[in-house]
Amino acid sequence: MIQAIPFPPLSPELFTLSLGSFTFALRWYALAYLAGLGLGWWVIWKACARPTLWPDNTAPMEPAKVESLLTAVVLGVILGGRFGYIVFYQPAFYLENPGLILRLWEGGMSFHGGLVGVAVAAGIFCWRAKAPPLQVADAMSMVIAFGLLFGRLANFINAELWGRASDVPWAVIFPGAAAQDCAGPAGIVDYFGATVCARHPSQLYEAALEGLFMGAVLLFLAWRRGWLKRPGALTGMFFLIYGVSRFIVEFFRQPDAQFVGLDNPVGFALALSPSMGLTMGQMLTIPMVLIGLWMIWRARPAVFKTP
Repeated sequence: MIQAIPFPPLSPELFTLSLGSFTFALRWYALAYLAGLGLGWWVIWKACARPTLWPDNTAPMEPAKVESLLTAVVLGVILGGRFGYIVFYQPAFYLENPGLILRLWEGGMSFHGGLVGVAVAAGIFCWRAKAPPLQVADAMSMVIAFGLLFGRLANFINAELWGRASDVPWAVIFPGAAAQDCAGPAGIVDYFGATVCARHPSQLYEAALEGLFMGAVLLFLAWRRGWLKRPGALTGMFFLIYGVSRFIVEFFRQPDAQFVGLDNPVGFALALSPSMGLTMGQMLTIPMVLIGLWMIWRARPAVFKTP
């Protein structure tokens, strides 16, 4: 049997306050959302306060309007992320249990659904504020990595969305169901006399690729290479990097159990055929990669020259 890293003593809750029958708990996941949104708001505000970054040296909106954009993004993330999770992941379950749809504190958010929700919310904001949509999209694409970085770290702290069983030296013994069944010889570990399953810490892989790497590239292109001068270029690069990163990580992430069989018609339709060997996450990222390549190609006269 192999050696593995025991999951550290982390709690999903930063702290808990109890006042009689009332209990309030601040979870790392909620803090991740707040940190990502707050840092994103600050970076967009700074960019809008620097007109020379934008086409014709004109920012897409006044810095004061960034707060209104943040409000729209928050609604888009919550509503779109929840709706996407229900449609893509567990439609049958929520049709049978509609009363659970609004119980967001129990988890269940989809990045791809949240992305669609943000796009719709940002479109409404642009229409009302008379802001150029592609430039606003570039501004948001520049900072999405913050939320992904903090969110994936929160996933790790919550010991959720873990990876496939693995024999790598850095495999982690996650608590709960993750340690129960390797479904094969890979990842079997003798831990204090008990046979458990070690897995890839795929949440950290995603934090590194979708968060640190993508964020560094997009910020560099926006602030040092003049990509904000060409509307749509930075958004295209976001689609491309995220799509490729997510596609790679899905090889190490435990596939979603909701897509086994035909009980999820939406998932099965998107996956086309189980024989393809692709996960739902990979199928959803393929259009993102194609869109990203098209947007970068469309902007190629400007983005491949020194500003």
